[in-house]
Amino acid sequence: MASKLNMNVLGRQLCRKSILRTKPTISRGLASSAYTDSAREQGPAVTSTPSDITPHQRKLLEAALRVDQAGEIAANWIYHGQHAVLSGDKRTGELIQDMWDQEKKHLQVMDKLQIQHQVRPTLLTDVAKVAGFGLGAVTALMGREAAMACTEAVETVIGEHYEDQLKELDEMSTTHPSIPLLKDIIREFRDDELEHLDIAVENHAQRAPAHALLSAVVGAGCKVAIELCKRV
Repeated sequence: MASKLNMNVLGRQLCRKSILRTKPTISRGLASSAYTDSAREQGPAVTSTPSDITPHQRKLLEAALRVDQAGEIAANWIYHGQHAVLSGDKRTGELIQDMWDQEKKHLQVMDKLQIQHQVRPTLLTDVAKVAGFGLGAVTALMGREAAMACTEAVETVIGEHYEDQLKELDEMSTTHPSIPLLKDIIREFRDDELEHLDIAVENHAQRAPAHALLSAVVGAGCKVAIELCKRV
């Protein structure tokens, strides 16, 4: 059992390295600023949704944005839970706050994308908040390393998830400018999440008690949540 868990962790680490090698050298924040910078011109890329995609592609787009919005809600509450427990440790509290601030921006953008593309939010929003806070708080109570292991596991799954979404969007045939912008935003957010993953590893995530088991459980929970939010 322990050998199998260790192989799962190794597989996620190898996948993370593969994704990291594909990271583009783009100006950080450029894509998301279309939704956060009020000085930017508000064109069709940020005010309308494609009308020239198939019903199947529309379904994929709606599922992607529904999951992404739910994921950012959960991420915010995970960091909220961690910060509530670990804010007394100045260094750790500041580290968590910095990552949390990025997630707040992600959620702000996803909320606007959800409205723009007329996507119904998941019915599991309240569950995502409670589960996210609980996961963050419980792992933080287990210690600083366990909180970092939680971040490592979550961000590994999210990085892979964003990479899969980019492949789906690459196959979407449309002339609407919102889709290239959406792809740039997903790349930007993917890179942010992978940065959080690296921060967690650098801060001794893998020294957490029962690291392999904790990573496997958290990662599996994230994957189940992704599939549920696509549908509900």
